[in-house]
Amino acid sequence: MKYLSCLLAIVTVLLLFLSGNVCASRIKDIADIEGVRTNQLVGYGLVVGLNGTGDGASTEFTVQSLVNMMERLGMRIDRTKVKVDNVAAVMVTAKLPPFAKVGTTVDVLVSSIGDADSLVGGTLIMTPLKGPDGNVYAVAQGALAVGALSFGGKAAKVQKNHPTVGRIPGGALIEKEVGFTLAKTRELHYRLRQPDFTTVERMAEAVNNYFGEDLAHAIDSASLKITVADNYIESLVAFIAKIEHIEVMPDMPAKIIVNERTGTIVMGDNVRLSRVAVSHGNLNLVVSESAMVSQPGPFGGGGQTVAVANSDLTASEDKGNLVVLPMGVSIGDVARALNAIGATPRDLIAIFQAIKAAGALHAELVVL
Repeated sequence: MKYLSCLLAIVTVLLLFLSGNVCASRIKDIADIEGVRTNQLVGYGLVVGLNGTGDGASTEFTVQSLVNMMERLGMRIDRTKVKVDNVAAVMVTAKLPPFAKVGTTVDVLVSSIGDADSLVGGTLIMTPLKGPDGNVYAVAQGALAVGALSFGGKAAKVQKNHPTVGRIPGGALIEKEVGFTLAKTRELHYRLRQPDFTTVERMAEAVNNYFGEDLAHAIDSASLKITVADNYIESLVAFIAKIEHIEVMPDMPAKIIVNERTGTIVMGDNVRLSRVAVSHGNLNLVVSESAMVSQPGPFGGGGQTVAVANSDLTASEDKGNLVVLPMGVSIGDVARALNAIGATPRDLIAIFQAIKAAGALHAELVVL
């Protein structure tokens, strides 16, 4: 039993080690077929059924939209007598996926554009969603799922999450398809999501090795042309499916992303340094002000109370640490060395900027 436990432990460690070294990605995760893309849809609508948390009377476009909708339904309404406390004007957005067929549904995002306090409990009235060309591709309607709350009075208010934005899962019905003929394609053009010459060349090599033919050719850093194999002319979907699951080791440029507002630092694996020495220390200066009061004795028979200012000045400087980073160190070495001198995230940002200015950082430093 003890031998079996040891064997299982060794196998587990090996599996973790192997899984940690596998950094390859599928082609479907790093590239898309040219022409196979999502399209943005947008529409203007009304959410009704709110419990007094809708737009105020000063939101004129909400009142006008409600009056227009009621008139289209065959009713005549005096605009001056309309209250919109239970109605909110919203913008409805959605994404039309590629190969979406008429009758399929997509999720929609509903966002208030007036002064409504909350969309909780509301229902979106039939809203046409248009594409950039002005044509209607879907129609949205349904009850909102907000996942937030907001209530209170004149003196206090409680709010959780964001109550003026909601979603309708499957709330839009596709009414028009985007034309794209895949069956007649003899060549496939892939577009990398992150253009890189090394990555696109590796993709071409991986595809050619998988099929055993010279089918893939890199056009530039973002484009790859793949000729459909002769035995897959009548089964193009199967050919694309096989390409999607081919694994490629994507390359990435050496880059450091720093956000000084949040103290966030993200460093790539290819970041390298030339030989450089880093010293870190802080100077702290503390000034304390107090007042000393001088007054006459209890039986002095006269005198005046005087307040005398007293300043206490203290200066301290943390011990400086000098760390030498050798040439070509990896990101792990850099992190360990800088952590050894007690550098905080904000200190690291200043240190990386200084190393970059010294010309010893062989990576792009992006400050957000």
